[in-house]
Amino acid sequence: MNNQLSGEDIHRYSNRFWKWILGVVFFCALLIFSTGLGLFGKLPSFRDLENPKSNLASEVISGDEVILGTYFIQNRSNVRYDEISPNIINALIATEDIRFYSHSGIDFKRTFTILFHNLMGKKQGASTITQQLALNLFSEEGRATNHLKRFVQKLKELIIAVKLERNYTKEEIITMYLNTVDFGSYNTFGIKSAARTYFNTTPNKLSPEQAAVLVGMLRGTSLYSPIRNPERSKARRNTVLSNMEKAGFLSNSESELLQRKRLILSFSLSDHNDGSATYFRAVLKKDIKTILQENNINKSDGTPYDLDRDGLKIYTTINSRMQLYAEEAQREYLKDLQAQFNAQWGGRDPFKGFEQLIDQGIKRSDRYRQAIAEGKTQSQIKADFNKPTKMSIFTWKGNIDTIMRPLDSLKYYKLMLRNAIMSMEPQTGYVRAWVGGTNYEYFQYDQVKMGTRQVGSTAKPFTYLTALEKGFSPCFQVLNEPITIDDWTPKSEGTIPGYLTLKKAMARSQNYITAYVMREVGATAVSTLIKRLGITSDVPAYPSICLGTFDASLYDMVGAYSVFANHGIWTEPIYLLRIEDRNGLVLYEKKPKIAVALEEQYAYAMTNMLKSVVTEGTGVRLRYKYNLMNPIGGKTGTTQNNSDGWFIGITPQLVTGVWTGCEDRAIHFLSTKQGEGANSALPIFALLMKRVYADPTLKYSKDDFDPPKNGIDITMDCNTYTQKTSPPPSTK
Repeated sequence: MNNQLSGEDIHRYSNRFWKWILGVVFFCALLIFSTGLGLFGKLPSFRDLENPKSNLASEVISGDEVILGTYFIQNRSNVRYDEISPNIINALIATEDIRFYSHSGIDFKRTFTILFHNLMGKKQGASTITQQLALNLFSEEGRATNHLKRFVQKLKELIIAVKLERNYTKEEIITMYLNTVDFGSYNTFGIKSAARTYFNTTPNKLSPEQAAVLVGMLRGTSLYSPIRNPERSKARRNTVLSNMEKAGFLSNSESELLQRKRLILSFSLSDHNDGSATYFRAVLKKDIKTILQENNINKSDGTPYDLDRDGLKIYTTINSRMQLYAEEAQREYLKDLQAQFNAQWGGRDPFKGFEQLIDQGIKRSDRYRQAIAEGKTQSQIKADFNKPTKMSIFTWKGNIDTIMRPLDSLKYYKLMLRNAIMSMEPQTGYVRAWVGGTNYEYFQYDQVKMGTRQVGSTAKPFTYLTALEKGFSPCFQVLNEPITIDDWTPKSEGTIPGYLTLKKAMARSQNYITAYVMREVGATAVSTLIKRLGITSDVPAYPSICLGTFDASLYDMVGAYSVFANHGIWTEPIYLLRIEDRNGLVLYEKKPKIAVALEEQYAYAMTNMLKSVVTEGTGVRLRYKYNLMNPIGGKTGTTQNNSDGWFIGITPQLVTGVWTGCEDRAIHFLSTKQGEGANSALPIFALLMKRVYADPTLKYSKDDFDPPKNGIDITMDCNTYTQKTSPPPSTK
C-alpha cells in the first residue's frame, strides 16, 4: 500500500486547512463586528470613554491642602501621572505588558504566543494593560467565571481597548489603570490607596521593591497578599524585580540587592474612621448631603451625587496641624482627668438612684436593636446582657481585648469622660480645629455642633455685656450678698465678702453679683442679646440664664465669644469652603454670614473683662501653671453638680472652646475642685495653645487686642473710676 500522499491529496488537505483558517478568521471577525454593534450587550459610547465611571472616594481636604479623610464604597482616590513613581510604572510594564508603548491596545504577537503556550498546557494571560483597564472600567461585575460569558467579555475588551487607545495617551491609560485596579480584600482600590494601606506612603515615593510587591499582587491579590501569604508575596516580588532587570529598568546588581531584602510593610487597614477629624467629617457628610439636595445640585444626567462613589473634592477650613494639636491635647489631659474621676468614684455605685440610665443605655445600644431584630424576648435580651462576652474596650492607654458582660461594658462607658474642642478665627469665621469627642469608633455623638449642654458660667459675660450696653461701668461696685429675683435665689460657692467691681465679680465668677446685674437689666434683654450673638438653641427669659442654665452647643458658644475678639462683628463659624466634582468643577461655594452684633467699644470692654479672668480670676492657672503670658481672655464654666466643665478662651486671632462631661448629666465629678471648668476644660485649652504657639508655620501672634479706632467712652482702669452715687436706673 502506498502511504505517500499524492499531489492531489496535499492540495485537497491544504484547501481544507486554509478554508478552516479563513472560516475561523471570518467567524471571529463576525463576532467582533456583532459585538461592536452591541449584539452581546451595550458597549460604552464615546461619551462614556471620555468620562469613564468608577467608584471614586470623595476627599475631605484641609485648609493647608492635606487630605483629612475620605468617604467611600471602594477606598479609591485618583492620582495624576506625575504623582506616580517611575518604579511602579516600570514594574507594571515589565511584568504585565512589555510592549505597552508600541501596541494599539492589542498585542497580537503576545496573543498568538500565549495562545500557543495555552495549547501546550501552560496557561497564561494575554491581556494588555489597556485591555485590563477596559475590564476595570466597563465590566461592573468584574471578570466573568462562566467560559461563554468570559469569551464575550473578552471580545468587548478588545474593542474597548482599541477605542481607549484612540482617545487617550499612553500616560493617561496607565494612570487610569493604576487608579482603578483592585489591590486586595482590604477595600483597597487604586495605587494611592494601596501605597497608603501597605506601606504608609504616597505613590510618588514607592521604592522599586515596594512597587514590585504591589504589581506582584495583580496576578492574584489574595494568593500574593503580603499580609496573608508573605512568603509567596516575597517570591512574586522577586519575580517582578527580575522582570524589571530584563527590561532594563534595574541593573543586575540592583536587582540582586533588592531581592535579598526581607519583606517590610507598614500595614494600616483603611476604614471611614481613618484620618483626622473623624467627628468633623461625620457632621460634614450630613451637611453636604443636605446642601446638594436643598440646592438641587445633580450630575449632568440628572441623578444625585453620591458622596461615597462620585469622587467629590470637599475643601474645608480645618488646619491639619491645629487639628492634630487639638487631638493630642485632648488625649494628653483626658488620660489624667479620667484617673481623677475614677478615683472619686472608687468603691461607690454612681448608678444608685439612676438605674433608669442603664435601662436607657441598653435600649439605645446596637446589641439591643440587633436582638429585637432577631425576635428575642426581653428576658432573653436581659440574659444576653449578663453573659460574659469577648469584646474590645476603649481605654486611654489603648484598646484592650477582654471578657466582660455587656451590662458591665455599658456601665464602664457611662463613666468615661467625654470632651469636645473647637477653635476658630474670629475675623474669617474659619474653624481650624474640631474634635467632637474622644474616640469616634466607640462614641459617635458629636459634641461640637450636634450636642448641646448647659453652659454654666460661660454665660455670665452675656449678662455683664447687657449691663455695659445699658450704661454700667466694669468698675461699678456692688455688695456681694445673697439676692432673690422672683422667688429665685442663686447658690454661691467661694463668695468673696464686701463690695466688688463688676469686672472682678466676673473674673472671680461671683453668682450673687451676676444675679444682681440680671435683676437690673432684665432677663428679656439678656436673652435677646444672647440670640443676637448667634446662639441658636432656646434661651428662655428666666433670671437663672445669667448663671448659664440654658443649653447651647460648643459651636454656637465659640461663635458668640468671637464677637468680642472681632470688634463686635459676628461672623458665622464656617468649616466648608466649596465642593468640586472629580473634574474640578465647582458645585457649591459657601458664602459666610456677617452681622454687626455690638458696638466696638462694648466688645473691647468685654475683652478687657475676660482678660481679667486670666490675670486675677478663675483662669489664672493659664499663667502660673502653663506659662501662657500673652494677652488672653477667657471664661470658665461649671454647671450644677459639676456635670459640665467649660472654658472658652480668646486671643486676637483665635477663639477656642473646650467642654468636658459624661454622657449623662447624672454622672459627674463629686468635687468641684476636680469638676470645675478650670480643672476639667481649661488645661486642654492651654495644652493646645502651647502647641499652636510653638509652631511658627501657623503664624499666630502673641499681640494684644486692638482698641477701637474711634476711642472708647468706658472707663477700663478702675483706679481712675469715680464711683457714681447711684447705679443706672433699673430696667427690670
